[in-house]
Amino acid sequence: MAVSKAQKAEILAELIQKVSEAKSIGFSATSTLTVEEFANLRQGLREVGATYTIAKKTLIKIALKEALGIEVDLANLPGQIGMVCSNEDAVAGLGKVNALVKETKWEKITWAACIFEGEYKDLEETKVLAGLPSKETLLGRLVGSMKSPISGLARFFDAASKDLESQGKETVGQLEGENKEEVAEAPAAKEEAPKEEVKTDSSSDKPTKDESADVSSEVSTKDEEK
Repeated sequence: MAVSKAQKAEILAELIQKVSEAKSIGFSATSTLTVEEFANLRQGLREVGATYTIAKKTLIKIALKEALGIEVDLANLPGQIGMVCSNEDAVAGLGKVNALVKETKWEKITWAACIFEGEYKDLEETKVLAGLPSKETLLGRLVGSMKSPISGLARFFDAASKDLESQGKETVGQLEGENKEEVAEAPAAKEEAPKEEVKTDSSSDKPTKDESADVSSEVSTKDEEK
């Protein structure tokens, strides 16, 4: 069924609005997706504030030019082009489509290109961006990493509360004071008994005056006898 000019103008206006509001725009080539698969994809995209729109390449090209001032040649992109517009999280919508791309092993839907942070990205760059974790996923990981120390702290307070109640204490400080072991002061090392010093009276070795006199008289007597 042919589309009238009025209908084309309406579709173009809708595309321009979606492109203007989007934080990122992904272009995917679809071929044999079933109605059910399309419905599930669109439902998943709505959950993350994203949309999936199928339109003619010429209309998408005009919408991109008018809304963003970006010239994109979609004529060389294979198959029917679906436009993924992420309005809340720049990678959330890309991630939803990427999950389906992997699930169908690139046979029913594949990436073609994208516009991310106002710049046109080719196929390889689009694959990398589509594989990034969403903001929601990153926040979930952050919360999970914070739960471990918080739960440990909660267990500590719970145990301390039970100890206070069982021992009739009012503060944790009292509980800690009671549990502290008194550190006995180490006994002073025994001092060694001072060794008895043997003093030698040097004066005893010296002869007295009387002894010197006796020695002198003996020597004089011996000399006289000679």
